[in-house]
Amino acid sequence: MDLSQRKQEDELLQLVTFSIGEEEFGVNILKVQEIIRTMEITRVPRAPEFVEGVINLRGKVIPIIDLRRRFGLAPKAHDKNTRIIVIEINNIIVGFVVDAVSEVLRIPASTVEPPPPVVAGVDSDYISGVGKLQDRLLIMLDLDKLLSNDDMEMLGGI
Repeated sequence: MDLSQRKQEDELLQLVTFSIGEEEFGVNILKVQEIIRTMEITRVPRAPEFVEGVINLRGKVIPIIDLRRRFGLAPKAHDKNTRIIVIEINNIIVGFVVDAVSEVLRIPASTVEPPPPVVAGVDSDYISGVGKLQDRLLIMLDLDKLLSNDDMEMLGGI
């Protein structure tokens, strides 16, 4: 085993994990600014269907994206577990509505495999890999691909 292989096996990925429906997802913790409870979301006229609206977070207007809708899943009413994960993507701060945030997890990079063509009904373009944990699989989202350039331009204009 050469040094680069050993480094990859030793490298730990630090992820914020959350659920949408029955599936568990993870995003790189370095992309996450904060996790907040849901608050009043103001609708935006003519926004794409997956944009729930905007919130005012400490004086900043942040677009809120419902990941259930983005993935084409059935809508679900917000409950006590619903959270907004605030993330910066390409210098734009957005909030993603998720069913629940689970934990911060460290997994070895060697346990992550490339994504199959379709995972849990989510287009694999959005997925950077699938982490194999002892008793479950963790779908790792590629945040940079989750929103198209057009989506990002539109969100930057909100």
